[in-house]
Amino acid sequence: MSVGSARRAVAGLSVFAVAAGFAAVTGLGVAGAAPETPGSLTWNANNYEYTRTISNVTPSEGETITVKTVFKRKNIVVDYLYAIKDVHPTCLTYVEGSAKVNGSTRSVESKGADFVRVKGSLTEWPLYNNDSKTFEFKYTVGADCAREVPLDTSVHYNASVTSSDFQNKGPAVTVSKNISTTTLSPASGVKLGQPVPLSATVTGGADGDSVEFFDGATKIGAGALANGVATLAWTPADVRTHSVTAKYLGNAKVATSTSSAVDVVVSEADKSTATAITGPASAVAGESVTVEATVSPTPAGGTVQFKDGATDLGGAVAVDANGKASLANSYAEGAHSIVAVYSGSGVYQTSTSAPHALTVAPVVVEENTTTTLVGPSTASTGEALSFTASVSTGAAGGTVQFKEGGRDLGPSVPVDATGKATTTPIFNVAGEYSITAVFSGSGNYLGSTSNAQTVNVKAPAPTDQQTETVLTVPADAKTGTAVGLSVAVTPSPVGGTVQFKDGSGNLGSAVPVVDGKASIMHEFASVGTHDITAVYSGAAGFLTSTSAAQTVSVTAPAAEDQETSITVSAPTSAVKGAKVDLVAAVVPTLSAGTVQFMDGTTPIGGPVAVVNGKATLSHTFTELGDRRITAVFSGTDGYLGSETQAAVTVKVTAESDGGDPGNGGSSTGSLGSLENIFGS
Repeated sequence: MSVGSARRAVAGLSVFAVAAGFAAVTGLGVAGAAPETPGSLTWNANNYEYTRTISNVTPSEGETITVKTVFKRKNIVVDYLYAIKDVHPTCLTYVEGSAKVNGSTRSVESKGADFVRVKGSLTEWPLYNNDSKTFEFKYTVGADCAREVPLDTSVHYNASVTSSDFQNKGPAVTVSKNISTTTLSPASGVKLGQPVPLSATVTGGADGDSVEFFDGATKIGAGALANGVATLAWTPADVRTHSVTAKYLGNAKVATSTSSAVDVVVSEADKSTATAITGPASAVAGESVTVEATVSPTPAGGTVQFKDGATDLGGAVAVDANGKASLANSYAEGAHSIVAVYSGSGVYQTSTSAPHALTVAPVVVEENTTTTLVGPSTASTGEALSFTASVSTGAAGGTVQFKEGGRDLGPSVPVDATGKATTTPIFNVAGEYSITAVFSGSGNYLGSTSNAQTVNVKAPAPTDQQTETVLTVPADAKTGTAVGLSVAVTPSPVGGTVQFKDGSGNLGSAVPVVDGKASIMHEFASVGTHDITAVYSGAAGFLTSTSAAQTVSVTAPAAEDQETSITVSAPTSAVKGAKVDLVAAVVPTLSAGTVQFMDGTTPIGGPVAVVNGKATLSHTFTELGDRRITAVFSGTDGYLGSETQAAVTVKVTAESDGGDPGNGGSSTGSLGSLENIFGS
């Protein structure tokens, strides 16, 4: 193939046309909607000048275009054309019978999806110098043509001297998108906050294509086409006139289009109202009764018509700025059902209250009453008291307000069927209180106030505490040998004494209780079983108590009982309140019997068991000064009792003098025999 110089005259690829006078804006498309754009191309080759012309290179779907190719001979040598093949896009369909040669209809020799071929005889189409022949074909633009994409055309031919298969020579055909129109339906009666259906009708579009809706320049949503219609439920957010448009977005073969703007007037939504009526439940015939209606939410304007059943009570009453309207009226004796009907105003809708029941009693003559108050004159703090007011009506009705001075004692109390009302106050602060009772009145009975009653409230006396006395005694003892008896009183009382007893007889005098403890040393004079008890006398705030009986088995010492000796050791000094150890050593070394430590003549605690010849007591001194410490061994089977021959002195001070309060030196009393004192 050889190509000479070429000239192309092609207009723009596409032209948009607006169909004036319609409410919808259209896109590109159907035949006649836009002017044709012819295309022409001339080139030289093979001693020919070729000119191809297409009647419209920007056609729309369904339109028919004419393709002409002119062969002009540029050589003195004659050339016979045998066949011409017009090459076209496959989406173009040849119009049957449209093929022409030099204006005369010509049968098609063959055709395919992308070509049409005409053929002459060997000598039918001679071309001499400057002779020309024109070949013409018509095509219909198919729906399957790609849009806005150049589609190539060309021409092939055979001749006696030259032949050529020109590839994609042109001119190219660019199929325009189909025209669409979009029309937005008007919307009326639109209310703020309530959804309104927007509906756009699109011609030329396909189901599923998208349509966007706009409020001015703001997109408010989109809908898909179905049977040519797209819808959107739009809820306007403010009260004004909205300029709404719908824009069809098109598709690969259909152009976009936008509707004309539709003014949508959005007004405030209607508001439901509720009307409530308040007023007294009872009245007396002829007296003025005021009832009040409240409308909510508070409306702007409107009136309320009060009714007694179906009968209007006067004229309609204007609703004030607080949504209220009231009516003062008198009623005849009997039952009345009052309602309030709000008229509505603007966006505020009408409403009717629930009935308000009003019972009107006949006029009665008022009677005086007297109120009498009865109650205690003395009481204790925290004690529930009872005051009863008796009203001379002797019947139910009205209330009594009990008062202390000028303040109310709780809520008012209804008067019962016997004409009485009772309150039960509690006073937590001691003092004198002046109590009165005020009757409210009821029906034709007038109110009245009782005389004041004074109640003197005092704090209750403190309650004495229960005590427990626990006795500790040795299980065994020998006649003539002192043993220790001790008690512990709980809770630790302040004061009081303990009387130790053997059966019903007292063992010496009562012993003071110190820090909850008391003890004595006692020698049993007779053998046998002795039942020992201890009786706590009680003290201010503490009750008396008696211990459980404890049994001491007393035997006489055997003639062959061995003598014992005991020594005591303790620090020479101690600090008041600090513990020190008192240690007694018994000889011979025994693991039986007990040791009673003594501070002068006062037992220290209870008896301490002897283990491996020793008894140890941890003791805290509570008094200052020199304390004389001794110890008494109780004896045991085969061994006599014994006591220290010399006391150990412990100096008790308020503060340590530098020595160890638990090891301030020690002193040991000498061994002595009790035989000379108590006998063998």
